[in-house]
Amino acid sequence: MAERETISVSVCMATYNGARYVVEQLDSILAQLPHDGEVVVVDDASHDETVSLVRGIGDARIRVIEQSENSGYVATFERAIAEARGDIVMLSDQDDVWVEGRVDALREALTRAEVVASDLALYPDGAPLPTPFGGKSWRLPSQPRQHRLRNTVGILAGAMPYFGCAMAFRRSAVSWVLPFPSFLVESHDLWIALCGNAARSMGHVQTVTVLRRLHDSNASPSRPRGPVSVLRSRWMLLRAVREASRRHRLRA
Repeated sequence: MAERETISVSVCMATYNGARYVVEQLDSILAQLPHDGEVVVVDDASHDETVSLVRGIGDARIRVIEQSENSGYVATFERAIAEARGDIVMLSDQDDVWVEGRVDALREALTRAEVVASDLALYPDGAPLPTPFGGKSWRLPSQPRQHRLRNTVGILAGAMPYFGCAMAFRRSAVSWVLPFPSFLVESHDLWIALCGNAARSMGHVQTVTVLRRLHDSNASPSRPRGPVSVLRSRWMLLRAVREASRRHRLRA
């Protein structure tokens, strides 16, 4: 078997009809991506100019994979992660903006944990991310590895700001993060966070590394959901907790 080409950082991005913002996002990524890094863009059968705009940037570090049929953002991120070749994998939405220093901050944090998440703020002015319970500032707590149970309960309660756009993990985590559980129809980021916490190897970077853009086409909902949808989501996450623990035991 041929030896894997050494790549320092893989940025995994799922795109779908993202022509409006994707170039600005990629510019913010490429400005700080190492020369031996890559951006794996998996396009989920867009019917706008997303792919042509991404290819038009003309940067050899960008690798575009086009899907012929729409499979949804969870499956698209799963494929992007599977295609990544980097020693470090960072996730990226198509419509945010990376803060200068993000790559260095997450790489440094990954020397102490297999999975990390950072704080984020709102685009364009860096306003605090509001909590789902009416608060003004939603940030990650400190000492995550000492509070695995607290973090897990927080995920189930919808009270932990784990966002995929602010997450990264080592290559060693890929084998237990993938494949995503078959029942996972949303919240791939919470699945990855559950894996990191199950392994007691979750790091929190209490620095804003990404500005999240809110608009009507966000894949993740920005408004409260109905009770049936919330209960369905919590049942899925309970199953995810069990599966993350099972995979951790198999790794041990």
